[in-house]
Amino acid sequence: MLRLALMFAAALGLVQAQRNVGEVRVKVTDATGAALSAWVELVSLANQLRETYQTAPDGTVRLTALPFGPYQLRIFRDGFAPQTRQIDLRSEIPLQLNITLDVAPLAYLVEIKEEQTLLDPHRTGAAFRISRSFISERRATVPSRSVIELVEMQPGWLLEANGILHPRGSEYNTQFVIDGIPLTDNRSPNFAPPLEAEDLASLTVYTADFPAEFGRKLGGIVEVESRRETREGLHGTLVSSGGSFATASGYAALAYRRGQTYGWLSAQAAQTSRYLDPPAEENFSNRGSVGGFNGRLERDLSDRHRLRFSGHRKRSGFLVPNEPLQEAAGQRQDRTSQETLGQLAWQSVLTARDVLHLRAMARDLGAGLWSNSLSTPILASQDRGFREAYVNFSAVSHRGTHEFKWGGEWIGGWVREKFHYRITDPSFFDDDILPELAFFARGRSREASAYLQDLIRAGNFTLRAGLRWDRYRFLVRDSAWSPRLGASWFWPSAGLLLRASYDRAFEVPAVENLLLASSPEARRISHATTGLPVPPSRGHFYQMGFSKRLGASRLDANWYRRRVRNFADDALLLNTGVSFPIAFDRADIRGFEAKLELPRWGRVSGFLSYANLVGTGYLPLTGGLFLEGEAEELLSAHTSFPITQDQRNTAQGRLRFELSPRLWTALGLRYGSGLPVEREGDIDESRYSQRILERVDLERGRIKPLLFLDAAAGADLHRSDRLRLRLQGDVTNLTNRLNLINFAGLFSGTALAQPRALSLRLTTEF
Repeated sequence: MLRLALMFAAALGLVQAQRNVGEVRVKVTDATGAALSAWVELVSLANQLRETYQTAPDGTVRLTALPFGPYQLRIFRDGFAPQTRQIDLRSEIPLQLNITLDVAPLAYLVEIKEEQTLLDPHRTGAAFRISRSFISERRATVPSRSVIELVEMQPGWLLEANGILHPRGSEYNTQFVIDGIPLTDNRSPNFAPPLEAEDLASLTVYTADFPAEFGRKLGGIVEVESRRETREGLHGTLVSSGGSFATASGYAALAYRRGQTYGWLSAQAAQTSRYLDPPAEENFSNRGSVGGFNGRLERDLSDRHRLRFSGHRKRSGFLVPNEPLQEAAGQRQDRTSQETLGQLAWQSVLTARDVLHLRAMARDLGAGLWSNSLSTPILASQDRGFREAYVNFSAVSHRGTHEFKWGGEWIGGWVREKFHYRITDPSFFDDDILPELAFFARGRSREASAYLQDLIRAGNFTLRAGLRWDRYRFLVRDSAWSPRLGASWFWPSAGLLLRASYDRAFEVPAVENLLLASSPEARRISHATTGLPVPPSRGHFYQMGFSKRLGASRLDANWYRRRVRNFADDALLLNTGVSFPIAFDRADIRGFEAKLELPRWGRVSGFLSYANLVGTGYLPLTGGLFLEGEAEELLSAHTSFPITQDQRNTAQGRLRFELSPRLWTALGLRYGSGLPVEREGDIDESRYSQRILERVDLERGRIKPLLFLDAAAGADLHRSDRLRLRLQGDVTNLTNRLNLINFAGLFSGTALAQPRALSLRLTTEF
């Protein structure tokens, strides 16, 4: 902890980070200029946002962390004529609105045109936003996966075994940006404690058209904005839920605002007997629990300066699910992970056209594995840690039709790996496998970047142009220049937006177990392990598409292609959950995605999405730690193969119907045509049940299609200005279909999706 504190203190010497959000400041007065307390309703169908705020007694309210896009603002108070404003938010520079309300006449008619906010006329790429209302009505999930499954519902994202997100075929290259701070390590339940959905105000998901400020991991980006309470005084949220597989969770949050000072504190805990996706139907030894605290303190020092501190402490612990033979032998494998994080942010509005952001972060992430003496065919243990210091600055300037942004970041990392294994069943491996290995190493990484970008709006034409420079210093040294371009043209009368983008990507290797995968010791283990340093990836990402307004709905469609050198992936160590980074020589990925979204049409809302992906990888590879007998033959080849995320057809949908103002119901559909089987040659069928084998088409080399039907219903038990009680019930995998995610994969193992599960969730807000 002392070292973490010193890292954080050192980070304060520089300090923002990636953000594509703005702020609206509203002041309401009457005709005499006196302050009015009023209500402010903000609507953006393009951003799936509909929120109502109350101004303070001095008539002011600050609407922060708003995604860029079109908005409708409606200000109203009893006895006064309401006002409606259309605004287009494109800058991080706060927008000031001074609203004067007149006394209402005897009859007053306001024409509301929310559909004007359905299409963002200046967006050069597809970005899907997940609103707070959708988050609060999310389907029930395994503890630790609520945020992950919200992201997976967007087109182009695939959820593989154990909650690992794969955007457009990428393995390790998902980046979470939490309140402006990027986290590029693996955030799946296997590797790190989870984000808590109840803490979030919104999620914005990107898979292309990345601004130059984004770097390091560009498979897909998830921007996370934390919840904020705009009302004065003390307010809180309590959430309790329970369901199948002995699943139970609790969440509590308190928010307090007084004037320009705001504080937030939350705590959560959960447990379940089905934490990971098991390799057998019996779901052996699959218990898990998570918990943690999250806090924020924010102060507006003046109209120009804002200071915020936030931090969290989280932990997860779980048992690795056994195969039947391991369960019979008495195997037990425990895994843990914990994270401590703190960040400091400063915003300064220099002029009406210039704003400066400074930000620093320090964190400590650790993970461990322990195996008992009965473990088979391998007894493995691990204790690894990663400490990171991050500093960032950025400046935004608005000049005419130009919105300039420039900045830089520095990242320092301290990596520690301790790993040991001993073969307990030699018959499972080739004769040349090293029977025992003890590995310990430390490393220090240094990364730096700088960027400049410009957003130009000229009538119905928008151009985003940027250039980024990255330097990477760890096991290898490399640097790269990355141009970024995006353009769009809006045809108002047709309600049509055409767009195209190009991104050059420079992506650093995954840090998890990188030292061992790239070490000389790895070469001693077997002939199938390279032990060469895993290099950064370089990619060219192309996309073209359109958005079309169709009545009350919007259709987004995109065609894309990715060509990547040193394509990043990982290799699983048997079914321990421990994986090692690898890089294939190259990969070519192409596909099509579409999403039809109906924000609201009377009492009905919902969406339907479809994605087609074809991904081809090329051997040889670098890195990894391969112990299984079939590895050498496969890895010594110089050929092409379908990448592990090559699911040709994926579809999802959800239809919500409002039965009454306080009662709703929803149906959901999830379909996947099946991932490729990663094995060549014979498979030991004695390790698997007949039902699992029936879910594999070995002739085609594919897992048979997955299908999930989900149902949910919710009710407001009580609703008033001071108290709201909501109850929601979910049934996931309604038909109890056996769905196989992965099968006998050299890189992914075997994993079964969750069978039918029931849950109830009660939410109290005051």
